[in-house]
Amino acid sequence: MATPSVTASSPPSSRWLQLIFGVICMCMIANMQYGWTFFVNPIQERHGWDRAAIQVAFTMFVVTETWLVPIEGWFVDKYGPRIVALVGGLLCAIGWVMNSYADSLTMLYIAAAVGGTGAGAVYGTCVGNSLKWFPDRRGLAAGITAMGFGAGSALTVVPIQAMIRNYGYESAFFYFGIGQGVIVMLLALFLVAPKKGQVPEVAKVSQSKRDFTPGEMVRTPIFWIMYAMFVMMAAGGLMATAQLGPIAKDFHIIDTPVSLLGITLPALTFAATIDRVLNGVTRPFFGWVSDHIGRENTMFLSFAIEGVGIYLLSVFGNDPFMFVILTGLVFFAWGEIYSLFPATCGDTFGSKYAATNAGLLYTAKGTAALIVPFTSVLTTMTGSWHAVFLAAAGLNILAAIMALFVLKPMRASYTKEPAAVGAVQTA
Repeated sequence: MATPSVTASSPPSSRWLQLIFGVICMCMIANMQYGWTFFVNPIQERHGWDRAAIQVAFTMFVVTETWLVPIEGWFVDKYGPRIVALVGGLLCAIGWVMNSYADSLTMLYIAAAVGGTGAGAVYGTCVGNSLKWFPDRRGLAAGITAMGFGAGSALTVVPIQAMIRNYGYESAFFYFGIGQGVIVMLLALFLVAPKKGQVPEVAKVSQSKRDFTPGEMVRTPIFWIMYAMFVMMAAGGLMATAQLGPIAKDFHIIDTPVSLLGITLPALTFAATIDRVLNGVTRPFFGWVSDHIGRENTMFLSFAIEGVGIYLLSVFGNDPFMFVILTGLVFFAWGEIYSLFPATCGDTFGSKYAATNAGLLYTAKGTAALIVPFTSVLTTMTGSWHAVFLAAAGLNILAAIMALFVLKPMRASYTKEPAAVGAVQTA
């Protein structure tokens, strides 16, 4: 079936401009998560704090970035994206400036919470708005938007490391924090939500014909199946994101030169750069794939690749070249969860409350983040990262199986008979 064009009141360029604004905003907050790993070792060296204690700040960032998104999404659904993204950009700047002055773990944790709240506001706004503007291409739109968050920090890997090395991590926090926050606030002024009739409604994948309120959604078993799968998938990737620097250090390859594609860089720098690029590219790629072959089929494929990649990293990761290649594979097969799950949520529960509903599902990332500090503890207890990698790989394989044999048949019943689903299929 052909996809109808948008109405004259909203030319195609309008919704693509909204998508571009959202992507740039996401690029500006990407360092808050993906740049964190570069600060862990310098903070530990400066203050002598335990690594696991420092990583609690990362967990607090992710928890506040995710668990508050439903509230921020409610504001987006009710008042529009502009004000929420504006406040979010301000909080992002404040959070990193606070990091630059943090001389105690308490202040580091408070700064993480402030920054996480801001990043969540920006993230939830941009993803929710893309789901509303592109109901016909949710996988691609959510993927392109999430790509900004996944790959946005790739260009700043070298500059941040250089600033930390030459001027100290405090300066990196301070100047990058202000710059990123100001750009988000400026772009927020141009964000708007679509009006009724401005967007097409036909898609190739199955979609619900009714809009579930957040309260209705959380009473459905299928929401909690998706939530559990999201936690399983997010845990391994967040571990790699937060612990990439420490892992490279423990493997004794952090500064080992690696040559690939005619470029030679230290193993950690090379891995971090490639990881961020692939972590961004995978989101629109698998989102586009899911628009054509179905969400669950795509989940099975990518989740299985992720599980195998993490296992291989545990076996061959102490080789610098393999470390770069395998971490790239892991990030490529992980980042797509931030396009597949929002798109699946929108397909299943409708567009009207898309920002709030996607935000509620996104809190699974915060739940998964609670596991991250324990990876340092488990590593200390066992003397290696092997047990952590095996656990993460197992969760990924389980999620892949659930996508095909649990989620797919359950969602089929939701999209076949939407009226009946809304009436009877609640927990």
